[in-house]
Amino acid sequence: MRLAFCVVFIAIIITLAVCSGVARRSSKPLGKTVGMITAALIPPVFGNLLIVGTDRQLIATIGCYIYFIGMDMVMYALLRFTVKYCEIRRRAVWLRIVADTLLITDVIQFLCNPFFGNAFTTERLDDVYGMAYYRLVPFLGQTYHRIVCYGILAGIMVILIVKMVRVPKIYSERYSVIFFTLVITSVWQTLYIFSRTPIDRSMIGFGITGVLIFYFSLYYRPLKLLDRMLANIASEMPEALFFFDANDKCIWANDPGIRLAGIERGEFGVATERLQEIFGNYEREAVEWSARHVTGSGSDARYYALEKHTVVDDRGRAAGSFLSIRDNTEEQQRIQREIYNATHDTLTGLYTREYLYERIRKKLAENPDTEYYVSFVDVKNFKIVNDIFSTSFGDYALQCIADWIRMDTNEKWVYGRLAGDTFGVCHPVDELNIKEVEEQLSRFVVKKDNVEYHILIHLGLYKVIDRSMNVSVMFDRAHLALSTIQDEYHKHIAFYDDNLRKKVLWSQHISSELHEAIRTMQLRPYLQPIVDSSGEVVGAEALARWIHPKDGFLSPGAFIPVFEKNGMIVEVDKHMWRCACEILSRWSKKGKRLFISVNISPKDFYFMDVFSEIRMLTEDYEIDPSLLRIEITETVMMTEEEERMRILQRFRDAGYIVEMDD
Repeated sequence: MRLAFCVVFIAIIITLAVCSGVARRSSKPLGKTVGMITAALIPPVFGNLLIVGTDRQLIATIGCYIYFIGMDMVMYALLRFTVKYCEIRRRAVWLRIVADTLLITDVIQFLCNPFFGNAFTTERLDDVYGMAYYRLVPFLGQTYHRIVCYGILAGIMVILIVKMVRVPKIYSERYSVIFFTLVITSVWQTLYIFSRTPIDRSMIGFGITGVLIFYFSLYYRPLKLLDRMLANIASEMPEALFFFDANDKCIWANDPGIRLAGIERGEFGVATERLQEIFGNYEREAVEWSARHVTGSGSDARYYALEKHTVVDDRGRAAGSFLSIRDNTEEQQRIQREIYNATHDTLTGLYTREYLYERIRKKLAENPDTEYYVSFVDVKNFKIVNDIFSTSFGDYALQCIADWIRMDTNEKWVYGRLAGDTFGVCHPVDELNIKEVEEQLSRFVVKKDNVEYHILIHLGLYKVIDRSMNVSVMFDRAHLALSTIQDEYHKHIAFYDDNLRKKVLWSQHISSELHEAIRTMQLRPYLQPIVDSSGEVVGAEALARWIHPKDGFLSPGAFIPVFEKNGMIVEVDKHMWRCACEILSRWSKKGKRLFISVNISPKDFYFMDVFSEIRMLTEDYEIDPSLLRIEITETVMMTEEEERMRILQRFRDAGYIVEMDD
């Protein structure tokens, strides 16, 4: 019998050691604490193993020391485990300090026992299951030991009771099991103490306590709680859920599923047929699958995402399945709105510029045998419309223009809003009636409430020749065509051609070289003599000429109109004035009293103080103001007449002669 107990105790020690090792390697928060308590339970069991397995007093006495000090270790570890397991924060430090002090005192008094005999001794029993057995004889120190251990154990049980009362009932199981295990083990231990039986059978309870602490701390899951939570989650999920048994019979559905299938609660058996009516013959036999399904059309369309998952048992056999159906109509509609907003202009509903370019590229690639125009639609003086009638009227006007562009179009046409008051259209050449469009634009009127206004719209057309050309370049060329009718009010359509492109390139060419031409005197004055009635030369008119190193002699008509258009005529005029002053200065030094007439362009008045500029030159070169005559054209006086007259009077007052050139 004693051998049987030894085998049981050895098995308990091995089990506790394995549990301790596994717990210490666990990454869970309680892992180290559980490892400590399961390891602390080993010494008491080992001490009893020595007591039960020997017939020698020394070994039995050593077993008693290991057992009693081991019990102190158990109380130390059990208290720390309980504090952490029950999540006790307040007063836990003081509780452990008091308990540790009592336990350390207990260990010390046991260590003094060999010298003072204050704790215990052993007595021989001759025949206990066939061999001698040494039983404990307790003294005062042993009484102190029992008071400390039972006191700490009582405190631990109070903590567990409080925790069981405070937590929801469904959670109390994980505390109550450990509590009742401790109660049973402590009662078992108490019965052993008072019964004075030779062998401490309560060590079996120690092993059970360690295993239960290990399991409930690290691996236990409240299945009832999980079942209830999963059921609540499934019931409250917005997706429709249908659960099927192994025979594909519906056994449960949540509220969204019941509403989707149009069935009554408890009539789950007909759900399969109803789902087939809604979604057709979906893949019921497949183990795992997902699909998207659309019911209805247009504004009544509903979008669903279906997913089926199969549940298998431990042997890999299908135990059932569940079908999730999510109504993502709002999500799909939101995505469609976002796509629409990303590709369509908010105000007019036409394509945005980037998306228009993309659609035109696709249209040209898909129809290689069709000739296309790219049209640039520009609203002239649109800022005036906003300033006079308000931005709301301007927005309405843009919407009217967008409606006019949409009118009489088909799937072969692509159109959009480029920016501000400009639009772009790509359409087959043979589908544009130039005469009809011209008539429509000539009488394009926007009416809103009591406001009626004629909108001037210009249309620049570029015929697509090179389809590999960037679409933005095509629109640039169509826009360039509008420069030929920029000031036209009766002509609304212009076509791009190569001559127009050459003019633009020429304009860019000479504009980029103007400053170098001025610096190197490629641009110079040619003096045209002016004679009096007797035929005597009395002066000259300074005419700008350009001696280009590559293009040769350039007449004024080759560059003056370009510079008048882009504003660089100001630089030309200033250069001519300076050259005229230099010539007059040289003539004056030679005693020649001749005058030179210089031109003032209308744009000079916008970009500089003409009077100050010319007066500064005459002062720098020390010439008589009357010898530098100011020649203006009638166009100078067509705008800001009073201001112009004031400036010209300043010239006259300063001694300059002002002449009018017709």
